[in-house]
Amino acid sequence: MTAFWKNKKVFVTGASGFIGSWLCSRLLKLGSHITILLHDPHEQSELIRSGLIHKVKVIHGHLEELFLLEKILKENQIDTVFHLGAQTQVRKALINPFETFETNIRGTYTLLEACRVNASLIKRIIVASSDKSYGTHASLPFTEDTSLQACYPYDVSKACTDMLSLSYYHTYKLPIAITRCGNVYGGGDFNWDRLIPGTLWSLYHNKSPIIRSDGLHLRDYVFIQDIIDGYLAIGERLESFSLQGEVFNLSTNHPSSVLDIVNTLRKLTHKEHLEPIILNKADNEIPHQYLSSAKAKNTLSWIPSFSPEEGLKLTAKWYLEYMQQAKTLCTIS
Repeated sequence: MTAFWKNKKVFVTGASGFIGSWLCSRLLKLGSHITILLHDPHEQSELIRSGLIHKVKVIHGHLEELFLLEKILKENQIDTVFHLGAQTQVRKALINPFETFETNIRGTYTLLEACRVNASLIKRIIVASSDKSYGTHASLPFTEDTSLQACYPYDVSKACTDMLSLSYYHTYKLPIAITRCGNVYGGGDFNWDRLIPGTLWSLYHNKSPIIRSDGLHLRDYVFIQDIIDGYLAIGERLESFSLQGEVFNLSTNHPSSVLDIVNTLRKLTHKEHLEPIILNKADNEIPHQYLSSAKAKNTLSWIPSFSPEEGLKLTAKWYLEYMQQAKTLCTIS
């Protein structure tokens, strides 16, 4: 994999986000030349905090700007596109569906159209979707053949992303592959509204973690490094393995309840005395949702390298060090 990515000219949307920052970090280590589209980055973005932003080419703009995207792809002779740019928060989508649809749907078809215009350059396009595309089904786990039955705003936006991507593959033969992941976690996710970073923040500050649901919802929780491995495995094999137009679930095949995750984090941080507060007020959320990654295993030889315990331990360590550092800086200032 190291040799494959050396000198590849890669365009990453959503590069300043949680997953995008880790993807850029890995690609830089592998010798890729990276161009990113940056819009209103959070100052806590790991891409910025780590200084990696100075090692990539930064273009300021929006996903919805077609001519800008066309120019980026052409002038930088881009051969690989990782489309991670999206509004990723379920609750924010409920509050502001228009913004979510603009970014996730319009942003996707605008990027795909720019790729179509520059089809002679583009060798691989990896589109990051979500398990939320599947909606609610009685039969679990979801496979790639499970129908898309999304109904809530965020879920619909990701299902549209999938359908638009497949439309551009079938109609224009763009070299596209789609990933549908469970809940990705790891250091550098500063969306404190999410379960794992939010729980660790509460525990560090000696506060009881808050669970919005009844705590029994089942989800996939996948460590960030495993997801990056999956993205790169797909990108490397898109041409030689004829994976264009394929969809891949990336999951651990071991779903956990929200309460299980919180209790594991309490144990890892030695904060078991802080009992979670269960609100049982999660509206418009799918109760149980988890994936089969058998296709990724059989086609890509991809399996998670980190067990849930290992991934959560590394994540807890990362946030502990981050929050201690932040506390020290506040004390100094």
